[in-house]
Amino acid sequence: MHTITIPDELNLENSLAVQVFDYSSSKGVSKQQIILNQNTFSFLIEGTKEVVFDNSALSIDDSQFLVMKSGNCLMTEKLSEVSNYRSVLLFFSNEMLSKFIRKIELEKIESKGYQSVFAFEYDEFLKRFVDSLVDLSKLSKNLQNKILEVKLEEIMLYLLEKHGTDFLYSLSVNADNTTQKFIQVIENSHLNKLTLKELAFLCNMSVSTFKREFEKHYSESPIKWFQNKRLEFAHFLLQQKQKNPSEVYFEVGYENLSSFTQAYKSKYGVTPKHHQKN
Repeated sequence: MHTITIPDELNLENSLAVQVFDYSSSKGVSKQQIILNQNTFSFLIEGTKEVVFDNSALSIDDSQFLVMKSGNCLMTEKLSEVSNYRSVLLFFSNEMLSKFIRKIELEKIESKGYQSVFAFEYDEFLKRFVDSLVDLSKLSKNLQNKILEVKLEEIMLYLLEKHGTDFLYSLSVNADNTTQKFIQVIENSHLNKLTLKELAFLCNMSVSTFKREFEKHYSESPIKWFQNKRLEFAHFLLQQKQKNPSEVYFEVGYENLSSFTQAYKSKYGVTPKHHQKN
């Protein structure tokens, strides 16, 4: 599966600071590698969407929408019951974000933590806002360009009023610390069943660079480290959550019960059943 760069591959003008695209598809995708060149609102209308970023992963249905920071992510889109997927995308550049923050004169934006994606619930105001974007997407490019900056301000001001500054902080913070980003990907993904290629993509690295970095930080191979983490999680599920081995193996990323049992015994010296609490 090739990597898709958005908004470039939607035949939009990459030079525009704010743009809208009404996207629909009758074909779902799973863990598609996406490079977002701009920050993006994804207003989901039909289907479900899952995204995995460097430090956060979210799954939504059509009662919610996402705000995503520019960068690399893995995207899964599932069709609705009538076999359709639709979302209205509002793209905006970092320059436009800075301009908005200067204009509203926020003294200081602080947050408890930084994440690359946020989910918000729709309400009546937001549903009408998305309808207005759909109408706008049908107008001439010239008119769109004049109105879209005002629409971006409208949605930003509304979300700030309703949800505070956390999302704005995360969008505006410069997350170029490669080491910090690398460790966030690992710590947030050890139970996500991602391949080395997918992990490397989230870190914006080649697989070979990713492996080198990994061994530098964790002093063992990624395969061994991830296996260890998954087996520790399995141990926790068996002992603390009273789950049985046939429930646990898939949850911790094993394809079948026998390979899980073998790996578990090799680490703990006994079978998973031995650690299962009844």
